[in-house]
Amino acid sequence: MKSESNSRLLSSFLDYLRIEKGLAPLSVSAYATDIGQFSEFLEKRKRLLLTVRHIDVREFLQQLFSYQVDGRSVGRKLSALRHLYRYLLLDKKIEHDPTLNIESPKQWKVLPKAMARDEMEATLAAPLTLRSSSAHGSASYSSALAARDHTMLEVFYAGALRVSEIINAKLEDLKLDAGYMLVRGKGDKEHVVPLGKSAQDALRKYLAEARPALTAGKRGIASAAAAAHAKNSPLLFIARGGRKLTRQRVWQMVRAASAASGRAASPHMLRHSCATHMVENGADLRTVQTILGHADISTTQVYTHLALDRLRTVYQKHHPRAKAR
Repeated sequence: MKSESNSRLLSSFLDYLRIEKGLAPLSVSAYATDIGQFSEFLEKRKRLLLTVRHIDVREFLQQLFSYQVDGRSVGRKLSALRHLYRYLLLDKKIEHDPTLNIESPKQWKVLPKAMARDEMEATLAAPLTLRSSSAHGSASYSSALAARDHTMLEVFYAGALRVSEIINAKLEDLKLDAGYMLVRGKGDKEHVVPLGKSAQDALRKYLAEARPALTAGKRGIASAAAAAHAKNSPLLFIARGGRKLTRQRVWQMVRAASAASGRAASPHMLRHSCATHMVENGADLRTVQTILGHADISTTQVYTHLALDRLRTVYQKHHPRAKAR
């Protein structure tokens, strides 16, 4: 019944755009798509287009951002909703416009999803505890895969790396004795990220034991040519036989490891977790900007409210006049 009511209202609005406003078919179709998406969002909440509240519109836009929809597309959808509710106001079908005073999405700073610290710990440990030798042949090969996956997770979290950055990382980029690695980010821009002790220890073990085992392949047997190619691979993290890891394989690995914490994390969530936990512990945004490899501080300012929360907590704890007397 609700779906029918929303459909009738949307059909009436599209007729208004087509006939009275004289919009082109493509423009009318875009309105139909955007408002139809909002209507589906409302149906899950058992709400009609005519009974929408201000909070419903905001949460719809928030959901779009959480799905990595870009700001321009979100702005277009908000514009479509504004046109709909102005039409409904003029037609006296509603008394209040729920889109009123909702700022442009360009002004929104939506914090990406991050894992809690205990969830992160469980995810980091998962490859070493969940990998079974029966699933991947020999115990030594299984152990090598577990060490590689664990090390990749440690490096993801330590340096806030992207998938492309970790699968393209080279052995020569790693400066283990100095405790950092060189990362080639978007636009082939280079920046340096520090590596904590946990990541350094995992890397040493991986390079000494796991990586050599992976170059030999699953059965520990390879042709002389294949073995030489694998051994000479410039890549830091490799698949069986020295082949390059695929993005899909890395996503699968992160998803499987995060299941131990009850989450279904993505590599990008590990990146955001690194930045979030650093800011929560008092890191300044300039430092986080450098680690994330953001060219502009405005991109990093998505974490501003975390920094302000930290500032408020410290202020309340230490300023003599912060508490009620």
